[in-house]
Amino acid sequence: MPLTVQYGPSLRRIQEWLREDLERVEARMREIPLTFEPLRTAVDHLLTAGGKRIRPLLVLLTGRLYRPADEAMVSLAAAVEMLHTATLIHDDLIDGSLLRRGIPTLNALWTPAATVLTGDYLFAYAASLAARTGNVRVMAIFARTLMTICEGELHQQFGDREVMRNRQDYLRRIYAKTAAMFELATEAAAVLAQAPEPEVEALRQYGVDLGMAFQIMDDVLDFTGEVQTLGKPIGNDLRQGLVTLPVLLYLEEHPEDSLILQILQGNSGDDGMIEEAVQRIRDSEAIARAVAEAEAFVRRSRAHLQGLPDGPAWHALWSLGDHILRRDR
Repeated sequence: MPLTVQYGPSLRRIQEWLREDLERVEARMREIPLTFEPLRTAVDHLLTAGGKRIRPLLVLLTGRLYRPADEAMVSLAAAVEMLHTATLIHDDLIDGSLLRRGIPTLNALWTPAATVLTGDYLFAYAASLAARTGNVRVMAIFARTLMTICEGELHQQFGDREVMRNRQDYLRRIYAKTAAMFELATEAAAVLAQAPEPEVEALRQYGVDLGMAFQIMDDVLDFTGEVQTLGKPIGNDLRQGLVTLPVLLYLEEHPEDSLILQILQGNSGDDGMIEEAVQRIRDSEAIARAVAEAEAFVRRSRAHLQGLPDGPAWHALWSLGDHILRRDR
């Protein structure tokens, strides 16, 4: 289906345009060679409950700046999404999350050991999909991204809580948590499409900035979203003592708020304390300021697109920032 060349095609229109490619990616992900039936059932459940597939969309759109998706590009898109799925399994276990997108996590259903092994299996399958590209540089980017994600999680586990209230520390954490995966999608796809080196670098930076905006909006939604839409409790990060941008900005305005400080020190008490803290942050300027920072990252991401090949894929990449800023889950 042709995509109208204009600023701001909707996510739905982009997905319709790439429907056949996305179906190929989905089929590639489901080729996972599992013989243990409970594990296959669990993986099918995870894939069926998948989100909007933003990361494989980034791969496909980046590739289409230069040529239609071939088998190698489809494998890369599947590898990126499978890597993302594997990280979610481990994240849910580490965070003790029982719900994701409104359904029970593997962590809620299985033992920790079984959950870890499932995530490990998906990491390995993601690597095997990346290997199907036959491109050593792509594999190196994939491995670098996985190391970045793991190092970021270790830093979060063992990092100094006081240091984590620093803006630069927050930006470093969300790069490792989210933006590195967006960077993988755009940089590796550009390499695979044999884009000129300056354009590979521009697309890498585009992915980083778009990913930073994505995670900031995710952190905003932790305070402004609805349980039924998010599929997880509101204020979940705050409940775990995790310092996100809305909290940082709120503390800049209210550095002596004893309720917020008590929660961040691990004394969250009952749900009433979390609800009150969430409401205080909602009622402050912190939410609007955080959204403004996400908007700034989107503007930076779009600046990196200047000079890249024009066409439907370029306009689709440009418009993804609008979707990220308007998302409700």
